[in-house]
Amino acid sequence: MSLAIAYSRAEEGIQAPLVTVEVHLTGGVVGLSIVGLPEAEVRESRDRVRAALINSQLEFPQRRVTVNLAPADLPKEGGRFDLAIACGLLAASEQLPKLMVERHELIGELALSGELRGVRGVLPAVLRALEAGRTPIVPRVNAAEAGLVARGQALSAGSLLEVCAYLRGVAVLAPCPAPGAGEEVAMAMDLADVRGQNAARRALEVAAAGGHNLLLVGPPGSGKTMLASRLPGILPPLGDGEALEAAAVASVSGGGLDVSRWRLRPFRAPHHTASSVALAGGGSHPRPGEVSLAHHGVLFLDELTEWNRTVLETLREPLESGRIVISRAARQAEFPARFQLVTAMNPCPCGYAGDPSGRCHCSPDQILRYRGRVSGPLLDRIDIQIEVPRQGAGALRGDGPPGESSAAVRRRVLASRALQLARAGKVNSQLAPSEVLRDCALCARDSALLERAIEKLGLSARAYHRILRLARSIADLEGAEAIVTAHLSEAISYRRLDRAMERAA
Repeated sequence: MSLAIAYSRAEEGIQAPLVTVEVHLTGGVVGLSIVGLPEAEVRESRDRVRAALINSQLEFPQRRVTVNLAPADLPKEGGRFDLAIACGLLAASEQLPKLMVERHELIGELALSGELRGVRGVLPAVLRALEAGRTPIVPRVNAAEAGLVARGQALSAGSLLEVCAYLRGVAVLAPCPAPGAGEEVAMAMDLADVRGQNAARRALEVAAAGGHNLLLVGPPGSGKTMLASRLPGILPPLGDGEALEAAAVASVSGGGLDVSRWRLRPFRAPHHTASSVALAGGGSHPRPGEVSLAHHGVLFLDELTEWNRTVLETLREPLESGRIVISRAARQAEFPARFQLVTAMNPCPCGYAGDPSGRCHCSPDQILRYRGRVSGPLLDRIDIQIEVPRQGAGALRGDGPPGESSAAVRRRVLASRALQLARAGKVNSQLAPSEVLRDCALCARDSALLERAIEKLGLSARAYHRILRLARSIADLEGAEAIVTAHLSEAISYRRLDRAMERAA
């Protein structure tokens, strides 16, 4: 029977669903047709495959060829199916053993010369192939990426001829190299570079300890961006599962995956002119946005009040759920988006409200309108709101005492995280309301203090629980078993913008 089956993987978020490539040869007018909801790039595979076979000195069957990409209701795009189609065609014409083709998953785009070109989304495809018990074969340019998960179980090739020789049993393919064990890229930015700003440094440490969102408010040049860029350096290292999830998102994005930095937490800082599609993801073929590219890392939004309000509102759902679903007319894709949000803004339109220089002449109404560009629901989801005042020249002198290093702060953060994982199996910022009541109990006096603060500031129930989670993180940093008044008072003090708005009103 002139029927052969090959396997490949499609792109759908980071799921990489299986695509069965069925190739059937029959009599009739010589030609090649592809069915199974292919996009234009897939339909063009017939020309690439024909040229690749001829230029590789392989026989193109002089028969009618039908290629079915199943399931038929799954959209297929890109040239990633070229290798599977070519090998399926060769197997159907008995130029390759069918059983060998069926034991592998073939991913790669063919050049007209028969060389293999790299494709997007190799990492999730290799992971799913190994779970299915088949050996993936990928282009050589994708070998390092595949090696992150394959651990030598995936194979790489540079051309169609190399793949054919391997499937015939007359040659071997090089396994994808596994990453070096225990290798860590040194952090380029150290918290020791930050001079002064003790309150902001403390807020950064608390945010890192509990995974809390952070808002930095201060005049231009006060060090807001500098502080934000140091946050990844004090966060715990990524676990294997977290690193692979973040790498899978980068793999399916247009930017690709930097294999040398796959163990580092992502730090994304999009410009304030970015669109909602750039931030949340989208497109006719859904691609991950900045919120997904920052998965298990930090998303930094500078000049928060300059962002389009509609764009900022797209953050609300992923901040709560840790995922984002992109729906289009015929496509839907889900991407993970468990990130830590750090934002920065000026205190007023001119940027110098509260500065000792007295250069600010903005009216209270102007300041309120300026801060009103950020919606209340979004501010509600930011646990820590801290002022970053301008530092005097004396604090910036090179002969002054250096700040505490990222390594020292990271040790305290790691100890705090260990307590949280032992107690609840998750960081404090992810505690459910029932878990908050269990782990963040207050004495009667502290409960009354929190109630007065909530009533005076007009905070929501969400803010109530976030203050309790924050107090729990402060207590964990000190190794305290119970939350005391000092911990709660510090947590309340971090609602800086709420207090400022209340005073202005």
